[in-house]
Amino acid sequence: MRRYIICFFLLACTLTACSPVITRGTQYAKMYEEDPTTILIMPPINRTTFVEAKDYFYTTLYVPLVEKGYYVYSPYMTLQMLQEESAYDSEMFLESDLSAFHKILNADAAMFTIIKTWKRSKIGGTLTCGVEYILRSTKTGETLYKREGLISVDTSINSNSGSLLGALIDLAATAINTAATDKVVAGRMCNVYVLSDMPEGKYGTKYKNDSIMAAGKSYIKGTTKVK
Repeated sequence: MRRYIICFFLLACTLTACSPVITRGTQYAKMYEEDPTTILIMPPINRTTFVEAKDYFYTTLYVPLVEKGYYVYSPYMTLQMLQEESAYDSEMFLESDLSAFHKILNADAAMFTIIKTWKRSKIGGTLTCGVEYILRSTKTGETLYKREGLISVDTSINSNSGSLLGALIDLAATAINTAATDKVVAGRMCNVYVLSDMPEGKYGTKYKNDSIMAAGKSYIKGTTKVK
């Protein structure tokens, strides 16, 4: 018995050694070094066939970043300014110099988002949103935070009736529920999941105390249910 316990202990130690916990302080070291306070939200880069995804998703980014403890410039003000300067296409800034945003607006960082998936299935009752988030410093141009997620929001309804009629009713109800669900629900859910391990800013309750917390995987995939 003792030999089995020792073997189990050694195996556990080996597995732990192979899978060390990566902290936020390690994974997002540059973010803690630069310590940004103000964030400018760039218009999303839409790489899907759903043309309206860019506008819908843009409206979902302000709140989660504010809740993370950052001062976030009004998306509407930002959008108007960029349109006036013929700079509505964020792709032209994704890998370019961002110092102008720091000089003009005093923004410490710019949040870029790339929408890769945005689809709705009325039959299956799902809303799927896939987005990559890239936070770049306007001072150094360094990438401070980068993470991607593919989140499916389940809007299906199941009455558990067990009959064919019940199944047809559930199918119809699911289609109605999916159609009635706000088009940005999937985007909001994606923000919640992906930005969950983003280090908090100056106005956050965990500011400078979350560096020892575990960082998430660079790519996450999940499904959540609409309540």
